[in-house]
Amino acid sequence: MHNISRYSSNPQKRLHDIHSRLLNATPSLDRIACAFNEPRTDELSTFFNSTRSGVAPSSYHYRLSDSTSLSDIKNNGLPRVIDRISELSATQTEHSRWLQNQGYQSSCTVAMYDKNCFSGLIFFDSSRAFAFTETVQRDLLQYSSLINMTINTKRAAVSSVLSSVKMARDFAQLRDFETGSHLNRIALYAEVIARRVASAFQLSDEAIALIKLFAPLHDIGKIGIPDQILLKNGQVSQEERIVMQLRVTKGEQIARQILKDFNLERHIDSRIMLNIIACHHEYLDGSGYPRGLKGDEIPIETRIITVADIFDAQTCLRPHKLPWMADDALNELENLASSGKLYISCVNALKYDRDAIVVIMASQQDNPA
Repeated sequence: MHNISRYSSNPQKRLHDIHSRLLNATPSLDRIACAFNEPRTDELSTFFNSTRSGVAPSSYHYRLSDSTSLSDIKNNGLPRVIDRISELSATQTEHSRWLQNQGYQSSCTVAMYDKNCFSGLIFFDSSRAFAFTETVQRDLLQYSSLINMTINTKRAAVSSVLSSVKMARDFAQLRDFETGSHLNRIALYAEVIARRVASAFQLSDEAIALIKLFAPLHDIGKIGIPDQILLKNGQVSQEERIVMQLRVTKGEQIARQILKDFNLERHIDSRIMLNIIACHHEYLDGSGYPRGLKGDEIPIETRIITVADIFDAQTCLRPHKLPWMADDALNELENLASSGKLYISCVNALKYDRDAIVVIMASQQDNPA
């Protein structure tokens, strides 16, 4: 299995290349960052960045409506130029304070679009005041279009793969007791865990978003399991358990075929998805299946999903069990970590953000049959 950190995202590399070219004409351009907008939460999240000076943003989130000037860019599509960021002290926002703390003195911000809809912002920052002259702005607008196209191309590819795999997952869900709420919960739990362990594993915002995005696909292999086993109300036999375990291999086969159809087998996003599907039943002590992986052989994205999946299985109603209370489930996860099966940092992440977990449990309840 391969870890996220061993791969380079094409848009990230291209952003570095574009930054290098721009530095020839604009030596004071210290940072370029692309932030996507999530319409449901009104939140901007920085994904790709090329940073020459200052600290590269990580897990950076900002509510768009908290900044009037950024909201204006969304509404009117016009770039925003700040010649001297320090002069914003009278109306400082969290975002402008963050810029100053990084030593940036001026900035230019441009809107991104996907299919004619606002999708985010591109930030150009400089440690020199008045860096963004009209000539520089014209150059940046041209390169902004290139950045925008690069990102949209990648997002379209990811969307195509996700739609195809989701179709397979939905077929499986029609035959299973697990609901859409269950899949939403796992995605949200995984996001909470990933954010908490991000610094230790150098997970970018993009990687965190992909873990959340692909989390619901972890058990798509159920589509290949016979109904009499998948839907059995009660304990399964040893023979039936072996058949159930085949769903991991079946899921990986389904995903690989779809990726092959789209010629995306070597893409970073594909690797994260495959790891989640192929390894989410592996345990750190080697007692999991199907490969019996141990320790660092198990990618961090998979360790995250395993903890999220077990927690949700414990705390939701199943045909053969009543739901556990959150604290009881967390204690059991700790026991599994102590016995060497689960990664303790992922378990601690859920404990640390217990309040957020309880909110997810309450807001994403299964609808009664």
